[in-house]
Amino acid sequence: MLIKLLRTHLRPYRVQVLLLSALLVLQTVGNLYLPNLNADIINGGVVAGNLHYIVRTGIWMVVLTLAIGLFAVIAVYWASRVSMAAGADLRRAVFSRVQSFSARDVNHFGTASLITRNTNDIQQIQIFLQMALTMMVIAPIMSVGGIVMAIHEGAKLSLLLLVSIPVMGAFIGIVMVRVIPLFRAMQFRIDRINQVLREQITGVRVIRAFVRNDAEAERFERANADLTGTALRVNRIFALTMPIMLVIMNFSSVAVIWFGGRLVSEGSMPIGNLTAFLTYILQILTSVMMAVMVTILVPRAAASAERIGEVLDTVPAISDPAEPVTPTPTGSVRLTGVSFAYPGSERPVLDDVTVDFEPGVTSAIIGGTGSGKTTLVSLIPRLFDVTAGALEVNGVDVRAQSQESLWSSIGIVPQAAFLFSGTVATNLRFARPDATDAELWRALEVAQARDFVATMPGGLDAPIDQGGTNVSGGQRQRLAIARALVKQPRIYLFDDCFSALDAATDTRLREALRTYTAEATVIIVAQRVSTIMHADRVVVLDDGRVVGVGTHDELVESCDSYREIVVSQLGEESLR
Repeated sequence: MLIKLLRTHLRPYRVQVLLLSALLVLQTVGNLYLPNLNADIINGGVVAGNLHYIVRTGIWMVVLTLAIGLFAVIAVYWASRVSMAAGADLRRAVFSRVQSFSARDVNHFGTASLITRNTNDIQQIQIFLQMALTMMVIAPIMSVGGIVMAIHEGAKLSLLLLVSIPVMGAFIGIVMVRVIPLFRAMQFRIDRINQVLREQITGVRVIRAFVRNDAEAERFERANADLTGTALRVNRIFALTMPIMLVIMNFSSVAVIWFGGRLVSEGSMPIGNLTAFLTYILQILTSVMMAVMVTILVPRAAASAERIGEVLDTVPAISDPAEPVTPTPTGSVRLTGVSFAYPGSERPVLDDVTVDFEPGVTSAIIGGTGSGKTTLVSLIPRLFDVTAGALEVNGVDVRAQSQESLWSSIGIVPQAAFLFSGTVATNLRFARPDATDAELWRALEVAQARDFVATMPGGLDAPIDQGGTNVSGGQRQRLAIARALVKQPRIYLFDDCFSALDAATDTRLREALRTYTAEATVIIVAQRVSTIMHADRVVVLDDGRVVGVGTHDELVESCDSYREIVVSQLGEESLR
């Protein structure tokens, strides 16, 4: 998977990679040539006492060193540019794929895991790529070229390479086998600690309300200890890696000096050649160490690539048809024999639901907890696909339309109102970027939010924190309602979004909505009878089935389930 990702996301930068490779080849060839020049200075200059030869060769060495340094700087720059650009493209690809996920797909991975995959996992691949772009070119050329040059300088001494290189290779293999599963476990534990942190930050009020601070602190400590323990096991392995590699290098150097010194004393090897050979041995082993450094990054990058690949290879459960139909936005919604069951559920949440919602009609959906109200509303914008039956919006089955076309007809206000960091205006224009200030104030007025927004410092430019944490729950709901109104869609879905409003505000809001949305299809999900009793039509759900449709007065007379809800909330006297 790692190779597949790199091949795909490096393709746009192949020219830069070729340029980078050429510079690295020149740099490596220059480094391989320097020891040979050094040997020439010793043999032809120092030993022979030829000062002119020493100066001339030394100047050439200085020029070559400066050129190598320039090549190295440019190569590192381009390696950084390419790795950062490829990482940005990969993040963009993951983000784009997640954007196409249905609610089911997001739940499968988990929010915390998706965030980790698009940040930490891609960062691991970037780090590996930056190292690999340089080391994976330098190390092989340096190793092979160093061996060739070492044999040229001293064939007998080259036999030492038959010992040191296999020993290094075996040690690298052992390290790889040990750390690959640990890196996979580490990424999983990073997911876990992110999940715990996210739950504790978003649920801080619940934690404090139930005095669970100590228990949650203990849960975080367990997740933190698991991650720390795994990281320590990896670091213990790496703590031994570099010292052992240095030991192998030092023993090799000692062996070269020992056996090479005897050859020099016997006169079968010039002293300059021994110096060059020692340099080549160090270059070869250093290049192997460089390869080890990259190799150390491979397991973690590979584990991260697998996790990223899982996201990119996931086919969204909900996708656009090959030839989508673009209907005329009339605002009609029709459910015919609709059933729906969540994955893994033993029984459906909705069972054989048939109901119509028409333009110009305010329809309400009410029922007990778990009756399927929110699920029904979630099916209309196709957050989930029906398990059986057909759901038509604007006269066309939602599965035959593009999701963008479908969403453009719908304005939805969910149970948990969510605001983005920015200002009041940016949150309202999230629905329609070209909305004028007058339209924003009009929507705020209908949503009963104009008064409190006008008193906020800056008015429409008043800051809103992430999630709307700097406004109250009721204010957050009214801003979310105003955002849907700014869109001016053909279909409004209000999913129990009046729960934080007092009775007086609720009444004013419903009256204002009736005028503002007179030509649209309005569907209101509510728990309170007082919120929906003046609706044009009320749909009663019980255990996933429609058990009553009519006005408030009609249902009081004909529907036992609705009557029970009314009595439980308003008392027996409300029926008189």
